[in-house]
Amino acid sequence: MTSASSTARVRVELPSSLCRLACIDCEVTLKITGPITQLSVLDALEARYPMLQGTIRDPLTNLRRPFIRFFACGEDLSHLPPSDPLPQPVVEGAQPFLIIGAIAGG
Repeated sequence: MTSASSTARVRVELPSSLCRLACIDCEVTLKITGPITQLSVLDALEARYPMLQGTIRDPLTNLRRPFIRFFACGEDLSHLPPSDPLPQPVVEGAQPFLIIGAIAGG
């Protein structure tokens, strides 16, 4: 288990539209110190790639954008509190934290 003072390398997969915006591969590895949560992952992602600020979550409320979803280990984490710990396989780097752009239409 990761303690508050340890560092983890978390894999994050992004939708292709955000990869193009940030000029990065669709999977990045982020070094995160402290608890591994949606909040800490998104903070690290936006710190490393400032051009993504405001694209995944609202800059004023820090809530995810309506057409963005978060998944890990086959589970939809989108409606969980952003401060909840992510699953252990994500913390260990065995599974990625997925940021998915939802598609709507009619």
